[in-house]
This record gives sequence, C-alpha cells and structure tokens, in this order.
Amino acid sequence: METFPVINIEKLNGEERAATMEMIKDACENWGFFELVNHGISHELMDTVERLTKEHYKKCMEQRFKEMVASKGLEAAQSEINDMDWESTFFLRHLPVSNISEIPDLEEDYRKAMKEFAVGLEKLAEQLLDLLCENLGLEKGYLKKTFYGSKGPTFGTKVSNYPPCPRPELIKGLRAHTDAGGIILLFQDDKVSGLQLLKDGEWIDVPPMRHSIVINIGDQLEVITNGKYKSVLHRVLTQPDGNRMSIASFYNPGGDAVIYPAPALVEKEEQKQMYPKFVFEDYMKLYAGLKFQAKEPRFEAMKDIESSINLDPITTV
Repeated sequence: METFPVINIEKLNGEERAATMEMIKDACENWGFFELVNHGISHELMDTVERLTKEHYKKCMEQRFKEMVASKGLEAAQSEINDMDWESTFFLRHLPVSNISEIPDLEEDYRKAMKEFAVGLEKLAEQLLDLLCENLGLEKGYLKKTFYGSKGPTFGTKVSNYPPCPRPELIKGLRAHTDAGGIILLFQDDKVSGLQLLKDGEWIDVPPMRHSIVINIGDQLEVITNGKYKSVLHRVLTQPDGNRMSIASFYNPGGDAVIYPAPALVEKEEQKQMYPKFVFEDYMKLYAGLKFQAKEPRFEAMKDIESSINLDPITTV
C-alpha cells in the first residue's frame, strides 16, 4: 500500500527543494491530503495549545456533551445513526475580524495561545498557497489574491473533541464530507486516531504524528485548479476509549470573492473550463445544507446560478 505523504517543509531550503516540491505536487494531485513536519510553528506552542484545549474541554464542555448524549439516548443506540456526529465543538474566527475575545469560558492564557497559533497558521497557509502556485505554474500570489475579496480572506478554527463512544460501530465522530473552503490546516491528537480519507475506493488512516500539521484541499481549490487538485472525502471514526482532539483551521476566500478556474490553467492544459464562476458566500449557503452529500451536485447548482447572473470579478487589492 502507498504510504501517506509526509513532507518535511525545511527541505525546501536546500538541495532537496525540487524533490520536495514534487512530493507536494503528487500529494495535491493524488491524495488531496498531506502531513507537514518542521513547518515553523513552535512545538512548545503546540504543546501549550493542546494542553489548554484538553483542559478547556474537561472543565467547560465535557458535562454538556454527556447531557446531550443522555438527552438523545445515544448510549442505547441499536442501529446506525446517520443524522448526527459524536463531537463537541466550538468555533473561533480570526479574519477578517477576530472574535476570540467574545467566546465565553475561555481562560486568558488559552485566548493568547490560540491567537499566537492562528498567526503561525495564517503565515503557513499563505506560504503553502504560493508553493501551490509555483507547482501549478501560476504567478506568485495568484491564489492569495483570488481568495482576497474586498475585506481579505476568511480564516477560522473549529476546535473539536471526540470523546470515547460506547457504540463506535454505530455512530461516526464526523460523517464523510469534503471541505467547502480553500486550504485546511489541522493539528490533530497524536495519541488517539480516527481521521480517514477516501482514496481509490478505500478508507485510509491519516496517521497521528506528534507536532505535525495535516493539510487538505478544499472545494474552492478544486474549482480554481479546474479539477487538477481535488477535495477529498474524509471522516472521523469514534473510538471506545480516549478523547481525540482536533483543531482544524480553514483559510478560505472572503465572502464576496469570485471563484472560477484560473484562465492560465485552462489555457495551458488546453481543456474546457470544468467548473462555474460564483461568489464564495453563495457556495457556502448551499454547502450548509448539503455538507454530507456529494460535492458534484453543489458545483452543478452553482452552474445554474452562474447562468442566471452576470459575475464581474471583484477588483483585488
């Protein structure tokens, strides 16, 4: 079996640059996922974020989750549950405007660590977008500019815990889906596994690795690359023991950013434009109700919208 792509980003600075760029290219084209090590975010900060996330769950969220499970009678489930996920989550917004100071129950040191972590992830996301531009033969900065919209990109974090589940065969931690946005950066538990992606019809584990950041491609990058890079179905399995932490940060286009296949790629590949042109927030409205369904009908629905309105690209800064 092929091994999951793990990329040492430090090697971009030496004689192994070309081989490393090729690994990134292969991962984007054939996996939709890869794992980064030596990514420039300090291990000490990651350890702090992990410790504070787990403490916050125990102190502020665990009891609420248990009450929810009890109220829905989930421990006694006898058949597969397909309409909900076994997860406890909250959301942080970083860009265009942070809401970290408004989230209740967060200790001050946790707010500070998450802000610092988000700054590192934003920088890493923008570095990765430029590496993708280089591999695709697009001008440097093209993807960042496309994501910009009138107020810059949107960037936020979903903090999740997947507590032990008494019936892991009947309920998923998170049902299979592709991510709607741009590029996703995940800091996952290195002791409790559960994340899987679908490759060639088989579910493959995304290996838990200490201090790594898992990267995956969202629907918008599939559109912009005209299908050269594809967003991939992934899911989280529940486990009978161990509480799995997952901190997923989404570097997405701004709400009013206009998304469409890069003309340079369509011309270079001498193929027709496979995806429509649309405003990102229109796609998100549609995605909200169809997250756990196939992505292709979402793209089709955007084609119908495109034919009924005239979209002028928004001038980027």
